[in-house]
Amino acid sequence: MLSNKCFLYCNGLMDHLCPCANGKMPEWMRRNGKFNGTVDALVKISKTEGIISLWSGLSPTLVLAIPATVVYFVSYEQLRLYLKRVQKKRHQCGTTLLDSCVSWWYGTDLGRIIEITEALKTVVKYSGISGLWMGLSTTLLRDVPFSAIYWLNYESIKRIFHTSQQTFTFNLAAGAVAGSIAAVFTIPFDVVKTHRQIEMGEKEIYSDKPIRSSNTWSIIQRIYHQNGLRGLFTGLTPRLVKVAPACAIMIATFEHGKRFFQSYNARKANEFEIERNVHLLQHKPSSTE
Repeated sequence: MLSNKCFLYCNGLMDHLCPCANGKMPEWMRRNGKFNGTVDALVKISKTEGIISLWSGLSPTLVLAIPATVVYFVSYEQLRLYLKRVQKKRHQCGTTLLDSCVSWWYGTDLGRIIEITEALKTVVKYSGISGLWMGLSTTLLRDVPFSAIYWLNYESIKRIFHTSQQTFTFNLAAGAVAGSIAAVFTIPFDVVKTHRQIEMGEKEIYSDKPIRSSNTWSIIQRIYHQNGLRGLFTGLTPRLVKVAPACAIMIATFEHGKRFFQSYNARKANEFEIERNVHLLQHKPSSTE
């Protein structure tokens, strides 16, 4: 991007930092035409490449997204129930510890490229095992506040409305609202993360020396001096378009699945109890004496 030596590609769920082959940008990245906004980009991409292209790269993304999401939601639910049952305190404070664990699962964003094996080998060769966690502080700086704000707002919305009113549509709306609020508050950290990815990628391409990126605060200062406060909120609309529906769909699916299996387990337990009672009655010894 900055020096045309690497480019950042987003497939809708995650960002991928890709080096340019032979120091040249890919043909599809050098096409003419600028987008005047998110809607304009969606329309032009759909017209020139087809609607299916909007889902390019989804398969490899799901390889990481599915297990990470499962760990995230199940861990949060178990932590929520534990704190509610044992400590009887507000459970939002637990998101910090949970997000740290989930961020460890994610490792570093360097793994989100096509040649993941070669990338890992290169990082370990020049930076050691600890290099696999480069950018962890920046990732935590974005993801921990995001999860804390998201769950705080989502659980608050649930408490405002009675449990019986929580339908699939309700969960969709609550998830979208909570996700949007969290996205607005944390987008400056997402901008910093993206700049750090680009900086690390260019340093890796230009030099064989160990990669050392700027610290988070220096990146924030540089962005602010170059583009002002607006620079820290660059890409807010695309982020909202991505985050709001993603949060809505994931939490609604999770809540609906939870209700379904709770009902299913309760029904099975009831059937088992009935069969057990019938069995006991059938084998109850008769008093003939």
